[in-house]
Amino acid sequence: MKHALPLTAILLLAMLTLSPYSTANNETNQQGSACSATSTQALNYSFLLLGTEQPINLCDYDGKLIMVVNTASKCAFTPQYDGLEALYTRYKDRGFVILGFPSNDFAGQEPGTEKQIKDFCQLTYGVNFPMFEKVHVRQGVDNISPFYQQLAKMSGEYPGWNFHKYLISADGHLLASFKSHITPNDAAIINLIEQNLPTVASHE
Repeated sequence: MKHALPLTAILLLAMLTLSPYSTANNETNQQGSACSATSTQALNYSFLLLGTEQPINLCDYDGKLIMVVNTASKCAFTPQYDGLEALYTRYKDRGFVILGFPSNDFAGQEPGTEKQIKDFCQLTYGVNFPMFEKVHVRQGVDNISPFYQQLAKMSGEYPGWNFHKYLISADGHLLASFKSHITPNDAAIINLIEQNLPTVASHE
């Protein structure tokens, strides 16, 4: 003798059959890009933190004033690490961050492994700002980083050498592009940072 399922049981089975798909989609949306609409184009790229297998989506820095720098360990401009770290220390509590991207594109001046680069940055210059995996940044090279292609599109220029600097506003717009010889403590950089910090200084 067959037993009819109660109506409530039938409805429950139907909900269980349909719900996994919609739940999975909601979770995917929640775990996707955290970028605001204006920042998505500029920041929606993922990289591994230097010397790790930990991927970071740059949308994690949405809402901050961002300086992007391509770095090298054996360059005449390498001492700029000191100025970059000082800049980061000075403004990090006011919503400023520096993102470093080692690159061997210019005269082979970043030949080391990622571990060697990480150790060099930390032990020689005490670098604490985020550093990411080695990338290609120079116009015309194979496998150039799509992030750097986007920066070049926004600014009208690719890096011409190590320690080129891009400054991106808290809402994802490019503010300026600074050539390698312009140091981190240059008045033009300091003034632009001061004018665009997302968090005002505390007067306590």
